[in-house]
Amino acid sequence: MAKKNLIVGQSGGPTAVINSSLYGVVSEGIRQEEIGHVYGMVNGIEGFLKGTVLDFEEALPGEKLEYLTYTPGAYLGSCRYKLPQSLEDPVYPELFRRFEEMNIGWFFYIGGNDSMDTVSKLSRYAAMIGSDIRIIGEPKTIDNDLVHTDHTPGFGSAARYVASTVREITLDASVYEKKSVTIVEIMGRHAGWLTAAGALARKYTGDNPLLIYLPETAFDTEKFLTKVSSAFEKNCNVVVCVSEGIHDAKGTFICEYDNSVGTDTFGHKMLAGCGKYLENLVRDRLGVKARSIELNVSQRCSASLLSDTDRQEAVTAGIFGVQAALKGETGKMVSFIRQETPDGVYQMKCGLEDVNQICNEEKTVPLSWITEDGSDVTEDFIRYARPLIQGNVELPMGEDGLPVCVYRK
Repeated sequence: MAKKNLIVGQSGGPTAVINSSLYGVVSEGIRQEEIGHVYGMVNGIEGFLKGTVLDFEEALPGEKLEYLTYTPGAYLGSCRYKLPQSLEDPVYPELFRRFEEMNIGWFFYIGGNDSMDTVSKLSRYAAMIGSDIRIIGEPKTIDNDLVHTDHTPGFGSAARYVASTVREITLDASVYEKKSVTIVEIMGRHAGWLTAAGALARKYTGDNPLLIYLPETAFDTEKFLTKVSSAFEKNCNVVVCVSEGIHDAKGTFICEYDNSVGTDTFGHKMLAGCGKYLENLVRDRLGVKARSIELNVSQRCSASLLSDTDRQEAVTAGIFGVQAALKGETGKMVSFIRQETPDGVYQMKCGLEDVNQICNEEKTVPLSWITEDGSDVTEDFIRYARPLIQGNVELPMGEDGLPVCVYRK
């Protein structure tokens, strides 16, 4: 009997280490004798439905495969395709017909919350029809908002980028003695994990950023202006970090005060612009120099500040998922379990969680990790996040002086 094949896809927004998870899955799949070919879905489940598939041993032979661990973005390409809610929809038998044609025995999907929704639906449909395909979710998101896991691959590197960039912005802002406010807008719709990472930029107690606002608490513009005015007593150059999803007590996004926002295919509002709104507010109301900086996709696409801890954990998650699937596990997401050595050194081990308990849920920053007035984070967050940004990665460099990455042709 022909060996069963493995197929893997990527979905949702890229991260600096989503390809490291891909490397873990693919390298372990190739290593396992009971697996035939290892295929990749180009542009996720949507691309698979269109028949766009590659064979990794042809696309990235030999040592080229390892370059995935240095390559940001999503090597296979991504999608934001939402499978129908009803398992009676004809797309499901069509997908499994294609799986059967390719002799697929193992299916892996690397992504965040919406991707785990896809894993949930496919695994439930497989159970309904008695399919023996093993379906595993590999976590990914810079937002760090997946439940039942200590953290997610991608967050550590993005947090390191945010902290490093905020520190550089702080140094740049401090060169003049004239009062100024710099507002740094950071990704985070409902969960403020990445914005909270701005606190890691501080070099000493009382350093910038002096104010940090997360979407876990209501934002009041008048109280904000008062806090900024008070902050000038500590530093004439005030740096403020805000999540793109900050909202008022009624739930209205601050960016909606000044903009009409659209929605994506999952019904999520496409947020941007709260930093610019607050910049204008500060300038008009306080009469001081103000600027806003939106970090945007740089938070997730920078490989220059890779956390080696993040990269290694992403690879480990991929390997662990393949080994679990070969043992018969399905309908699960690989999770991270935080541990410590007897002398308090951070460690992580992988586990498995029921994907049905993960999809369509959201993990937010604990309110106990946010100061009572909602303008900063506590030392609990610092202790949580600091181990995840550790370790330098020496990127392979090309003759042009730039990092070497792998691309699909």
